[in-house]
Amino acid sequence: MFKSVKLLTRTALPLLAPFLRRKTFHSQPKSVTHSDTMKVSVLPALEDNYMYLLIDEKSREAAVVDPVEPNKVLNAVKEANVVLTTILTTHHHWDHSGGNAELVKAMPSLTVVGGDERVGALTKLVKGGDKLTIGGLNIECLFTPCHTKGHICYFVTSSADPNTDPLVFTGDTLFVGGCGKFFEGTPEQMHKALVEVLRELPDNTKVYCGHEYTETNLKFAKSIEPNNKDIQEKLLWTQDLRSRNEATIPSTIGSEKKTNPFMRVDVQSVQKEVNKEDDAIATMAELRRLKNNFKAN
Repeated sequence: MFKSVKLLTRTALPLLAPFLRRKTFHSQPKSVTHSDTMKVSVLPALEDNYMYLLIDEKSREAAVVDPVEPNKVLNAVKEANVVLTTILTTHHHWDHSGGNAELVKAMPSLTVVGGDERVGALTKLVKGGDKLTIGGLNIECLFTPCHTKGHICYFVTSSADPNTDPLVFTGDTLFVGGCGKFFEGTPEQMHKALVEVLRELPDNTKVYCGHEYTETNLKFAKSIEPNNKDIQEKLLWTQDLRSRNEATIPSTIGSEKKTNPFMRVDVQSVQKEVNKEDDAIATMAELRRLKNNFKAN
């Protein structure tokens, strides 16, 4: 009997997780209008995940990012009156790709994009530099391995309106104020992902990440740079939003460059705080070690 219980725990419980978790939203759903051509619907999921519906307003074509709760996605698609064509998967972890198969079952024509063969229901394997389109929206795949070996971020611009602020879906590589754990990679890889790839995007790029971790992340950032006024102000802003169950996303690349210690590993004050002066890679590793053990008040 105990063997059966253990088997159930390993196999069935992950599939039941959405039904076992609390029924209320951790954040209120919202829509962000980037221009007449591009809109993003923010869809809270599970305990702290975010799914996103990316909409090309002119063609009414849409893609969904990390649809772990398919029923919520289907309702959002119906409410927005759009044609869903594509699933953009940032990485293979269950809380990001675990809803792919069920959503494809409901909509068999969907293209499932990802950078890892472990992604559920995958139909299009992509690599860094690959390009996709959703209506008039251009999507560039950014290869950002570390959290997982096949992690992809998706950088989106509008061909119909070049003045539209770009956006990037960062999954569990870049969070507001933080970054993902190095489950399958190294500090060197996370440095490349955050500093050499994502930090090089335009400052006005909106950042849509995979989880609502902002308040704890910024408390950690404040512990590293207690005199950083940008961090102080953003933490107060975050606490005000979270007191009303409002999402703290999107951020911007420009904001992250000022407030996110993992994007500031080459800043002298950050290096000095962790005793790794003149070594950005060692600073990245030490920041991750400290964050893994950080207890927010």
